[in-house]
Amino acid sequence: MISDIGLLAAIRSRMQWLQTRQGVLAENVANADTPGYRARDLAAFEVPRRNAVPTPAQIVPTRTDPAHLVSAGDDPRWRHEKVATFEVRPTGNSVVLEEEMMKVTQTQVDYQLATSLYSRSIGLLKTALGRRA
Repeated sequence: MISDIGLLAAIRSRMQWLQTRQGVLAENVANADTPGYRARDLAAFEVPRRNAVPTPAQIVPTRTDPAHLVSAGDDPRWRHEKVATFEVRPTGNSVVLEEEMMKVTQTQVDYQLATSLYSRSIGLLKTALGRRA
């Protein structure tokens, strides 16, 4: 069954998460002028685990020689710091439309990517099975 393929299940889960996030962001934009409304967002997406395969974050390269290249995680110039905004209007509303629209756009791009990956994966499976699409 196609649902048993881990990659496709992960892509499908990601697409569902992106759909839900788009709804939450739409609520934020719709309530941009509602007094006391607090902007919301979903927790970061995590791939559902079926097997105990280590994720890239769990695999850490070891620098055994000073001549080896420094990984991006070791170099302070490449550290990503997430800056939380605390902008609140006098009415108590914390929705920043510019930030919300950036999130909406990124979510849309991510959804298009996931859809493309899913479609291409299905196409590859059909080709492998000898059923041209």
